[in-house]
Amino acid sequence: MSVSVSKFPDLGGDLTGKIIGAAIDVHKELGVGLLENVYEECLYYELIGLGLDVEKQAMLPVIYKGKRIDQGFRIDLRVNKEVIIELKSCEEIRPVHRAQVITYMKLSKTPIGLLINFNEKVLKDGIQRFALAEFS
Repeated sequence: MSVSVSKFPDLGGDLTGKIIGAAIDVHKELGVGLLENVYEECLYYELIGLGLDVEKQAMLPVIYKGKRIDQGFRIDLRVNKEVIIELKSCEEIRPVHRAQVITYMKLSKTPIGLLINFNEKVLKDGIQRFALAEFS
């Protein structure tokens, strides 16, 4: 599932390529079967090592009728304020996981999102990329 793309000419291909490469390194080292937070910590370590600006468990409040609700969401990883990374370690990616990434992207006004499921024998089978055409 993809979200339409139009207003972001670069679409972060270089940056997402670095992120995916780092995720593949983590997956090669650890394999499948671990908890999501283990993959998150290791991917964070890899991305910091690449010199990227990485926020871990970034708070994402919800604005409801003009009121800030701090019981919002936590973004697993946010890189260079351009890419949200939602990590999973589950049997299969479901539509709710895709919707979660898209919602986080819209609320945080972050143009690109990656959904990475580390519970795949071949990690590339567990990676989905999203890009917003515009913020609503």
